[in-house]
Amino acid sequence: MTPLDGLTVLDFSRVLAGPYCTMQLADLGARVIKIEQPGRGDDTRAWGPPFIGGESAYFLSVNRNKESLALDLKHPAARPAIDTLLSRADVLVENFRPGTMERLGFGYDAIAARHSALVYCSISGFGQTGPRSLEPGYDAMMQAEAGLMSITGAADGPPFRLGVAIGDIATGMFAVQGVLAALLARFRTGRGQRVDIAMLDAVTALLSYQASSALATGDTPVRMGNRHPSIAPYDTFAAADGEFVLSVGNDDQFRRLAIVLERPALADDRRYLTNADRVVNADALRRDLSALLSHWRRDDVLAALKRAGVPGAAVRTVIQALADPQLAARDMIVPLEHVSAGTIRVLGTPLKLSETPAAIRTPPPTLGQHTEAILMTDAGLTRAEVMSLRSAGAAG
Repeated sequence: MTPLDGLTVLDFSRVLAGPYCTMQLADLGARVIKIEQPGRGDDTRAWGPPFIGGESAYFLSVNRNKESLALDLKHPAARPAIDTLLSRADVLVENFRPGTMERLGFGYDAIAARHSALVYCSISGFGQTGPRSLEPGYDAMMQAEAGLMSITGAADGPPFRLGVAIGDIATGMFAVQGVLAALLARFRTGRGQRVDIAMLDAVTALLSYQASSALATGDTPVRMGNRHPSIAPYDTFAAADGEFVLSVGNDDQFRRLAIVLERPALADDRRYLTNADRVVNADALRRDLSALLSHWRRDDVLAALKRAGVPGAAVRTVIQALADPQLAARDMIVPLEHVSAGTIRVLGTPLKLSETPAAIRTPPPTLGQHTEAILMTDAGLTRAEVMSLRSAGAAG
């Protein structure tokens, strides 16, 4: 048994934020029917290289545990099947620009009037309300406009976006929270509701203590590289053979660090007595520590730090990180047999529940792989009717 057994999600979303949300719902046991444009599908099916057996690695990353139904939402002949599916669904997820679903005839008000128990999740760049609601939104835009890029990068360099689409991913995570909260509320009231998730809101929420500091002081946070604005030493350092992260969170850890480096007097230096002192004198502290650490081999210093209970970690490549036996022990790399790509490996779910675990059950679908089965079994069409839809271009 999985947490969302018996729930059905109609996934009208594409690219990343929406599919990331529905993938997590699928991992938790919901049946997710991904509705895609015939002949084209999700935009990310064409994003690459790399491709594996003709399938985009990008698409494969966020569409496991789903079924693909190829239907043209604009085609009148497809509407009856969609209406039937809606009558049996628990959740709808879409990430079109506001107003698009209304123009297609599947807007929230119209759907809620017929299916009052449905949880309707809309994901967009700026949300369903406000003066910018109709503007399109993309990850890089949101990292820029929410201020995240302004605090990312070297202090003397240009702003950078993060190496993953954190705006999309965070938005997908918040969407999952909203959907689950709405389902819990439905359990109590019997009614669904709209979940309105904006990328700008999501990325702004990630600012956490940076936003709190700005609101409290009126000062604009600045780029500091890998340094932390409120903790020191909390930064990357170079050993003789590679970089590592040092994350000293309190005064006791700093004293232990000084002992590891055979400079116990460092902890008694007036400039470094407390964390607040170390933050004020961060430049001098970095110079002192860099001089001491540059003579160590990285593995040696990390081992010494570990024995002393001082947090530190090697800066690893993605390939090195994915090879960590800890990830294997936690089922975070999962092999799957794909119908055209053969054996593929996907990331596992980080959601570990003791009694109702999430599960990676099926590989990402090919475009329209489940069209006939869904239309016949769930929408009640005959094989001849399915063929008629395909002939009309309404289904794929």
